Amino acid sequence: MMSFGYFIWVFAWVRLAISFINWLFRQYLPQVDYLSETPLVSVLIPARNEEFNIQNILNDLLLFTYPKMEIIVYDDQSTDKTADIIEQFMQRSINLQLIKGTGPEKGWLGKNYACHQLALAAKGEKLLFLDADVRVNDGLLEKTIYYMYKHDLKLLSIFPKQIMASIGGRLSVPLMNWILLSLLPLPLVRFTNMGAFSAANGQFMFFDAQTYRDVLPHNICRTNQVEDIAILKEFKKRRLKRATLLGEDDIRCSMYDTLEEAINGFSKNVFHFFGGSRLLTIFFALVTTIGPFWIFIEDGCIWGIMYMFLIVLIRFFTSLSSRQSSLWNIMLQIPQQGVFLVIIIKALLSYQQKYIIWKGRNVYKY
Repeated sequence: MMSFGYFIWVFAWVRLAISFINWLFRQYLPQVDYLSETPLVSVLIPARNEEFNIQNILNDLLLFTYPKMEIIVYDDQSTDKTADIIEQFMQRSINLQLIKGTGPEKGWLGKNYACHQLALAAKGEKLLFLDADVRVNDGLLEKTIYYMYKHDLKLLSIFPKQIMASIGGRLSVPLMNWILLSLLPLPLVRFTNMGAFSAANGQFMFFDAQTYRDVLPHNICRTNQVEDIAILKEFKKRRLKRATLLGEDDIRCSMYDTLEEAINGFSKNVFHFFGGSRLLTIFFALVTTIGPFWIFIEDGCIWGIMYMFLIVLIRFFTSLSSRQSSLWNIMLQIPQQGVFLVIIIKALLSYQQKYIIWKGRNVYKY
């Protein structure tokens, strides 16, 4: 029977190979000098209590030189100055619209309902859903449209480059790509229809509008708190072409300001990185936590050091692919692992209590 130590070794080598593949294949948008077609793009932003973010993304978008673009923001019952800020920006652009939401209908989660309403109001041939905390640079639409046409895609999702200005961010945010890029070869999102090879990020979802209206993906996934992955799986199920890429400076995001926010945010979807399985999530956490100790005890110091070198290489390649600091992530990998365990514990407690609060609402899926 295969020993647990042997499994730990094999698992580490597999993760290293996957992280190297993701770095080698450079899953980013290409540079574009000329775009032959410029379809109307509807940029759709769901916003709930985003007064500290909404002006940044609107400023970015109003600097775009893309010739055919409308911007629609759905204010989801914000209790801050979000709507006031949007109305001020509307005086600067006739292409900016505001929808004042009245809250999700029964049977819907808030963001999914907001995105569905935005799509119903959109006139574009392409639909780009952006979160309000994302920052974007001019030229992003040209690159995205070129890539969509080149590969005949119906859906393209991008994981934005993460900006980490606080120690809380450095202790938590890199975990997302550390898991993703060491377990999933991103090219397989496009090259296989197997649902197991699925990843998407709701911060950037770019759809062919006709396909969106045929499928109505946010309606299908109306109760799913991780609708981005569910939507991509639905596209795979229907054999619709899709891809997921990594972001560079033209799309970036500062997800969480504090460690507490990060733990609360990641705990609502950490299981979905492992196909929704709590058992696989816990198993991955145990293997990655006790693996070094097991190898040192079972195989000795030399093999233990070699194993640690593999672990460092995984962090190195996932950091490079994510455009994050390899040095910071390697130095902080032990406390990051501790934060990962805290996230899982909080997620398990939330699952047991059937209570996950996000943006002032319980988003637990009953």
